Amino acid sequence: MATSPRDYGVATPQQIAGMSGREMLEAMIAGHLPAPPIARLMGFGLVEVGDGVAIFEGTPFPDLLNPLGTVHGGWALTLIDSAGGCAAHSTLPPGHGYTTIETKANFARPLSPDSGPIRAEGRVITGGRRIIATDIRMTDSRGRIVAHGTSTLMVFAPEA
Repeated sequence: MATSPRDYGVATPQQIAGMSGREMLEAMIAGHLPAPPIARLMGFGLVEVGDGVAIFEGTPFPDLLNPLGTVHGGWALTLIDSAGGCAAHSTLPPGHGYTTIETKANFARPLSPDSGPIRAEGRVITGGRRIIATDIRMTDSRGRIVAHGTSTLMVFAPEA
C-alpha cells in the first residue's frame, strides 16, 4: 500500500515484515511507508540512505527558537540522534531493532531560521551484533559545520 510522502505515522509490523533496515528506510523515502511523526514536528526528514549511511535535511523555523532568539540545541541534537540511528538501522537485517544508548554533540555555530537548510550526515564507524557506533556531521547551506556528534546504539534481535 503506497502512501504519499506527506503521510506520517508508524509502520505496522505487517508493512515492514521481511524488510531489512535499509529497505524500510528506502520505503519511507519513497513514500511507501509513513514518515515518523517526529519528522513533521521537528521539520526535518530522511532524504538519502546507504549501507551504514543516513542523510537528513531540515530547515529551522521560528517555533524552535530559545529565549535568546537562536534555534534550541535540542533540535540539532534530535537531528544528530536521528541521522546516527538511521545510519545504524540501515545495517540491520529483517526483524532487528535498535535504541540509542548515548548521543553526544558539539555545536560549532548558532542556528537561526535564516540559516537555511541544514544537512545531517550519519555514518557507521563500527558495527557489531550488539553495539553500533556512529559519527554525525551537520552542515549549513554554505557547507559549514554547524554541529557534529557521535551516537552509540544497542541492537536487539527479534524475539523467538
